[in-house]
This record gives sequence, structure tokens and C-alpha cells, in this order.
Amino acid sequence: METNSAGSVQYDRWNDDNINMDVEPSPSTARRIYNRVCVGSTGMVVKTAAAIAALVSIYIIGYITGYYVHRC
Repeated sequence: METNSAGSVQYDRWNDDNINMDVEPSPSTARRIYNRVCVGSTGMVVKTAAAIAALVSIYIIGYITGYYVHRC
């Protein structure tokens, strides 16, 4: 590079401008699905439905197990 004399281009000017090139990347597909399903009022509905489904499945498994254990 040349020195900064009259008529020359100042290449070192880029170092003085303090340009921020940090661009936040778009969220991944998994993060978008998580944000849509698990956050806010929709998240509360999904969590409640999952809890009810888990309790019902445990009840059914217990009922079937109890039936076969006490069958004799």
C-alpha cells in the first residue's frame, strides 16, 4: 500500500469507521418450532394436553397390568 499523500486513496479509512458486521442469524427450524409450540398461551395448551395424555396413558397401563396380575 502507498502512504497517505495527496491524491492517494486512504485504505485505512475502513479501520476508523467502526462498522459492525455482526448480523444475527435467522433461528433454526427447531428453534422456530419450539418458539411457536412451547412459548405463550399455545405452549400452556400443549403442556396441559401432554400432561393429561401422560396421566391417561399411565392409568391405562396400570389398569392393564392390574388386570393381568389379579386375573388368577
